[in-house]
Amino acid sequence: MDELAAARRVMGAGSVPAGDAYTIEVRRRYAAQIDDVWDAVTNPERLRRWLRAVTGELRLGGKFELDGGEHGEILRCEPPRLLKVSWLYGPDADAWPGTSEVEVRLAPGPTGDTEFELIHAAVVGEPLFPTYGPGAGGVGWDLALLALARLLADGETIDHEGIHRSPEGREFIRRSAAAWGEAHLAAGGDPEHVAAAVEATTRFYAPDPT
Repeated sequence: MDELAAARRVMGAGSVPAGDAYTIEVRRRYAAQIDDVWDAVTNPERLRRWLRAVTGELRLGGKFELDGGEHGEILRCEPPRLLKVSWLYGPDADAWPGTSEVEVRLAPGPTGDTEFELIHAAVVGEPLFPTYGPGAGGVGWDLALLALARLLADGETIDHEGIHRSPEGREFIRRSAAAWGEAHLAAGGDPEHVAAAVEATTRFYAPDPT
């Protein structure tokens, strides 16, 4: 829960090649040097330990694929401060290029730590938004950044499946969905839509045990 509280969540507006976009932004600080954090988000061996296994041409202009089906192209790479990729998911996603992008920005902190910012922009009208709101991607990123925090702190790899089953993990998901609901409200979301989206997101990431 301390890791959940360490992040600031904002829902905003932006653009992607396909048009106007909404953004989910996560900002936090990691107690690690910037080169270490950069390595964790670009080194395939470390990336698989907090996000997913990655394959492809891992260079500027190259295409990548994660073993969960997420894929895209490396649009910008400016070590050790900025990485931007297109971010598509599912077998039909390639029919809709330019609809989703993820950008990671790093900056050295005042005490040898690192300021971390992740911005995920998705085209307005993205089909998951009416049901799940910003939590559709936000909860997933919160879970991934929890795993990144563990990796940077002590090299530990989190069992993602175990998180979804454990009482502590399910509470983390519930609070993450609620936090994205608060960000949605702050961005002007309709309270009834926000409440329904938070409930739907919680059920998706932490369904009732059967």
